[in-house]
Amino acid sequence: MAKHSSVAMALFRKRWLTVVALLVMLSVTTAIAFIVRANLESSCDCRINVTRYSSSSESAKPIEVAVTQSPLSFMKSRLVLLVSHELSLSGGPLLLMELAFLLRGVGAEVCWITNQRPSETNNVVYSLEHRMLHRGVQVVSAKGQEAIDTALKADLVVLNTAVAGKWLDAILKEHVPRVLPKVLWWIHEMRGHYFSLDYVKHLPYVAGAMIDSHVTAEYWKNRTQERLRIKMPKTHVVHLGNSNELMEIAEDSVAKRILREHVRESLGVRNEDILFALINSVTRGKGQDLFLRSFYESLQLIQERKLQLPSIHAVVVGSDMTSHSKFETELRNFVISKKIQNYVHFVNKTLTVAPYLAAVDVLVQNSQARGECFGRITIEAMAFQLPVLGTAAGGTQEIVLNGTTGLLHPAGKEGIMLLAKNIVKLATHVERRLTMGKKGYERVKERFLERHMEERIAAVLEDVLQKAKGHKRT
Repeated sequence: MAKHSSVAMALFRKRWLTVVALLVMLSVTTAIAFIVRANLESSCDCRINVTRYSSSSESAKPIEVAVTQSPLSFMKSRLVLLVSHELSLSGGPLLLMELAFLLRGVGAEVCWITNQRPSETNNVVYSLEHRMLHRGVQVVSAKGQEAIDTALKADLVVLNTAVAGKWLDAILKEHVPRVLPKVLWWIHEMRGHYFSLDYVKHLPYVAGAMIDSHVTAEYWKNRTQERLRIKMPKTHVVHLGNSNELMEIAEDSVAKRILREHVRESLGVRNEDILFALINSVTRGKGQDLFLRSFYESLQLIQERKLQLPSIHAVVVGSDMTSHSKFETELRNFVISKKIQNYVHFVNKTLTVAPYLAAVDVLVQNSQARGECFGRITIEAMAFQLPVLGTAAGGTQEIVLNGTTGLLHPAGKEGIMLLAKNIVKLATHVERRLTMGKKGYERVKERFLERHMEERIAAVLEDVLQKAKGHKRT
C-alpha cells in the first residue's frame, strides 16, 4: 500500500520539478520571484506585499502578491502543550498533529505528550513522532517531572479527546487545579461509553471545550447534564478544513490523472468502471459491513433492471489484516459467500488518502449509530469533486447537502436498501454525479479550507488565553 502511494506521489513530485525547470528556462527572474514568494508565504509572522516583475521586455509592470498574516500569529513564542490519548492513524491524533504544525508555523513552542504510548515503539508511532520532531515539535514523556513542569509552564494545554482526561489526575495530581484554567478540551467522541467521570470529571472547570460539529456539541451538553450531573464549560463548535497540501493535489488535474491511473491499475479497475469507496478504519461503527450489503444489493438491482452500465466496484480503504479482527474476517467472508470478489477491493489503512480520492467516483460515509462527530474524509472527498453517499447522522448532516452535494440514507439496517438505490442512482446518472461533485467542491471552497479552520481555531484560542490570563490575575 505504501509502495503504491509513494510511486504515485513520486510521479507528482517529478511533474512539479519539471514545471520549475521550465520556469528557469523561460525566465530566471520569474523563477526567482516564484521561489521568493513561496518562502514568504511559508513565513506566517508578517503581512507583506511582494512585488514581482513581468519577464516580458515589452513592459516591467509590477505584479502585487499579497501574503496575508496567519490568524494564529498571536501564538508566536507561546508555549503550548498538546496531550493525546494515543498516537495512531485515527482522526483525533492526526488532527492534533495538524494543529501542532499550524502552531509551529507561526513560531509557537509546541510540546506533545502521548498518554497511552505502547511500551514497544511500532512503525506508526515511530513515523509520526519523527514527523513531529522534524517539524520542531518536542515529544515529551507522559510521565515524570518534565511533563508536570511543561504543563505548569505552558500558556495553553490542549487535551485531545475525552480519554485524555485520565492523564490529569494520573500525572499532575495536586497540580491539577493550577492547570485547569488554561486547558482547552478538544472533543471528537460520539459514543456513550466516553461519558464517564473517570474521563471528564474536570470538564466543568477547564477554560473551554472545542467540538467539531453542532450536533455533537448538543449531544455532549445534554448527556453530561443528564447522566453525569455536570455542566459543560463554554463550548466552541469548530468545523474542520482541508489542508493546503490536499487542496493543491485536488485542484491539479494532471496529478489527479496520474494518481487515478496508478491506483486503478493496482486494483485491476478500468478507467471507465465506476468506483465507490469507503475510507475509514475498519470497525463495526464505520459501517463497512452494511456498505458491502448495500453494494451487493445494488448489483442485484442492476441485474434485475437489466441496466447497461460499466462495471461498478467497491473499495474499502482502512483494512488491517495483521490484526486478524473478527469483523475484518466477517467482511471478507461475506464477499466470498456472495461471489463478488472481482468487484470488492480491500486496501490497508494509510496516512495518504489523496491517491484513492483521485481514483474513485463516489465516497460512501457510512458511520453508524450517532454517526461521525465531523468526518474529515467527507470534506476531503468533496475537494476532489466527489459526491458523497452518507448516513443522515452526526456531523455528516452539517457537511453534505442532501440532493445537492450528495445523498443521505438512514443509519442501521433500514438504510441498506436506500444506500443500494442511491449507488444505482449515481452509477446511472453520470451528469448528476458530476454536478453533485462540483457543488461539493464549491461548498469546500466556501467554508472548509485550512484558512477557515485556522480562523475558527484562532478565535477559540484567543478566548481561552484571555480566560487563563484573567484567572491568573485573580
